[in-house]
Amino acid sequence: MQPQKEQMEINEDIVIVGAGIAGLATSLALHRLGLRSLVLESSDSLRTSGFALALWTNAWRALDALGVGDSLRQRSLQFSRFEAFSAVSGKPTAEISLDANKKPRDYDSRCMKRQEIVETLEKELPPGTIKYSSRVVSIQDSGLFKLLHLADKTVLRTKVLIGCDGVNSVVAKWMGLQKLVDANRSAIRGYVEYPESHGFEPKFCAYFGGGVRIGFLPCDYKSLYWFCTFTPSAVNYDESIEGSPIKMKQFVLSMASNVSKEAYNILQRTSLDSLYCAKLKLRSPLNILMRDNIVKRNTCLVGDALHPMTPDIGQGGCSALEDSVVLARCIAETFSIKLPTGMLEKLEDDELYNRIKVGLEKYAKERRWRIFNLITTSYLVGLAQESNGKVISYLREKFLAQFTIETMLKMGDFDCGKLLT
Repeated sequence: MQPQKEQMEINEDIVIVGAGIAGLATSLALHRLGLRSLVLESSDSLRTSGFALALWTNAWRALDALGVGDSLRQRSLQFSRFEAFSAVSGKPTAEISLDANKKPRDYDSRCMKRQEIVETLEKELPPGTIKYSSRVVSIQDSGLFKLLHLADKTVLRTKVLIGCDGVNSVVAKWMGLQKLVDANRSAIRGYVEYPESHGFEPKFCAYFGGGVRIGFLPCDYKSLYWFCTFTPSAVNYDESIEGSPIKMKQFVLSMASNVSKEAYNILQRTSLDSLYCAKLKLRSPLNILMRDNIVKRNTCLVGDALHPMTPDIGQGGCSALEDSVVLARCIAETFSIKLPTGMLEKLEDDELYNRIKVGLEKYAKERRWRIFNLITTSYLVGLAQESNGKVISYLREKFLAQFTIETMLKMGDFDCGKLLT
């Protein structure tokens, strides 16, 4: 019997776990600054599942910094206004016009298909950047570096480890972050494609109250995305319907009895294979204030791996794009992009480790309060929009609906900065 060969360690300067929006954007940001990274993806191909997401002004500023904003704008519609209605009475409760004379400075808000975003980011990366079928099974310290053990027995030794692996992050678990908090709410999402133009105006239309939030967002002239978030205890929700698309659709239609005929027809038109249901969870905002929950020596987190939040202000994907630009900038400032090829290998381990630590701590400092505010605001806005209490319902009809929409715009009016400083 031959002796078993030792596992060979493959050295990589920067390893990113997860090839979703956060991972691809982070890798692309580093690439724009002249830094190579390896992205590990557990799936055997690019994950294009998921319907769509709203991208607010802050997201477009980040996409512009990454050099892909204009390309994506050509495939989407800019919202011209926001309309809010009561989900109980169907009456209008708020409206904000966003025409050329009234919109905020360089405002840009659209809804994009997730597939188009990830494919656009992936195409900008150098060949071989993404290593598919690469599931991380364990992480361990190796001196000042990290060893990543993959399911296929490959072992990677890296100087910088970035967790972009979503709400069930292996990296976050290794860092010791607390479990996510159950928001005691759920969401059913849907996507509709028309053979010809759907005729729906380029606007964000939403219905609030009675324990539900229902919104409609056109992606382009032929497709629309919609969501229905709700508090199960307030609407007598039966969790057993989650495995039945037919029952999910029936439930949403029953919650949408007071929406416009046009909106109701969108729900009816949704095919059963274009429905998705999930319970809403979030990271406790107090956890974010602790530096070691964002960065742990030469390891850090980005996007949903760090800050899952409720979808009430539409900032989950947007904030991940912010993270990617800020993190890449901090790493590039640590390792000057003018260093000759191979210079990183010539640095003493201690010096390299300290450079990494300083750069990642700067990232944590810059992102901490922004993330805290996003998680907290999103949670509170959701409570205000969905609540069926008499006092909140009255206040929502009078001014809270307008206030929450203005809050969404305000939280989206953030600039993460350019890549080059």
